[in-house]
Amino acid sequence: MISELVRAEAAVGDYDASRARLAALAPLTMLAAPTEALELARRLVHGGVFPERSAQDATHIAIAAVHGVEFLVTWNFRHIANAMSRPRIESVCRGAGVDPLVLCTPEQLVDVRDEER
Repeated sequence: MISELVRAEAAVGDYDASRARLAALAPLTMLAAPTEALELARRLVHGGVFPERSAQDATHIAIAAVHGVEFLVTWNFRHIANAMSRPRIESVCRGAGVDPLVLCTPEQLVDVRDEER
């Protein structure tokens, strides 16, 4: 699953590379940005978890969280896959009545059951 934010980010940059990224994303389910997600993103920013200039990072998390996505996979270490931010993100999510999701890198999302087969 992806959001429109992910699609927009994938479209930026080198023409051929962006076309390849968009083609890879095309079959994925597009998650909407409901009012609840925008409000949660606002809480993440105004609660001091994210700086204003990183509101889009907060919105990625908020969209996934309100849709009940279990994992948000990213290479964004500054604001998303960051052990120092995680407790604050989880606290704001819970305060908004939303179950927090697991924030991780692709390397961290390994199912050890696959290795046992």
